[in-house]
Amino acid sequence: MSFLGKLFGKKEKESLDQGLQKTKETFFSKITKAIAGKSSVDEEVLDNLEEALVSADVGIETTIQIIKRIEARVARDKYVGAGELNKLLQEEIEAVLVEAPEQGYRNFEIPADKKPYVILVVGVNGVGKTTTIGKLAHNYKKAGKQVILGAADTFRAAAVDQLTIWSERVGVPIVKQAMGSDPGAVAFDTMQSAMAKGADVVIIDTAGRLHNKAHLMEELGKIKRVIKKVVPDAPHEVLLVLDGSTGQNALVQAQQFTATTDVSALAITKLDGTAKGGVVLAIASQLKIPVKYIGVGEKIDDLLIFDRHEFVDSLFKL
Repeated sequence: MSFLGKLFGKKEKESLDQGLQKTKETFFSKITKAIAGKSSVDEEVLDNLEEALVSADVGIETTIQIIKRIEARVARDKYVGAGELNKLLQEEIEAVLVEAPEQGYRNFEIPADKKPYVILVVGVNGVGKTTTIGKLAHNYKKAGKQVILGAADTFRAAAVDQLTIWSERVGVPIVKQAMGSDPGAVAFDTMQSAMAKGADVVIIDTAGRLHNKAHLMEELGKIKRVIKKVVPDAPHEVLLVLDGSTGQNALVQAQQFTATTDVSALAITKLDGTAKGGVVLAIASQLKIPVKYIGVGEKIDDLLIFDRHEFVDSLFKL
């Protein structure tokens, strides 16, 4: 079993199980049908598995990767009965998932030499970006960190208002300016304030637009340059937030964002309201960017650390 931080206990496992319920109902039932009545892994089983995985929004590329791994395993182990297939499938799905190599974030710790730890949050409007920032701030504060938020999505009044509500709810300060202000100026003010207050963690929201990639890249580039003026090795993390309920569209968004900016980690939200949770497998395996967090509900504690073993275990649990 992979390492679980102190924030992934029984309560979190229950939240994960409940949050993946809709995905589990479709995913697990399709997998069960694929191997029903079979005493060995043959071409028909593999074809049925392939169909089940694709229809669960795992995606064609990732499905082919998983099927090839199963074929290799069956060839190596000579005989694998269908009774063992569930376990084998869990292991091979887990193997294609990418999670963050460093363990500190699981306890919302920050590297000793990175204070303040600066997180730049990107993602299109409506994916749950602001909510994710609020929940992240809550978790860092709960872990004893001093957090400051920066409202650099200045093109939407609603974004600034929502982030302000979250700052009040969590009890952390926010730096903001009038709507339409220069996002770089907000980022600079946030960094200056963080240094003055001795903050541990800085989380900066950015505008969520993809229709003009060149402009988006230019804007994010400017924000990064401004941040580096205050903390030369920042931002330490660029977190892309994706809406898991959009299925393969989330993967397309992820590909577009990763083509225009240096995304270092992913948060996948709204998994509780969808049967398309299989897209987490597609995103994590194809982009080779670690999934750090998943959103499984609206409550303040419903942003969970992503643990690939626990995620796959919940998918296969009746």
